[in-house]
Amino acid sequence: MKITIVGMGYVGLSNALLLSQYNEVVVLDISVQKVALLNQKISPIDDEGVKAYLAKTNKL
Repeated sequence: MKITIVGMGYVGLSNALLLSQYNEVVVLDISVQKVALLNQKISPIDDEGVKAYLAKTNKL
């Protein structure tokens, strides 16, 4: 399934990461800095679970 999520805040990013485990997910955000960080596998939010997932996954 293809899913688009708008907004890379705590709710949007957490949902995107959970859904991306079994689906194709695209996340949109108006913050260029947040997008750049996520493309480098760096969490744009202060969340240990998100940081851990990005550190261990090969997806993005």
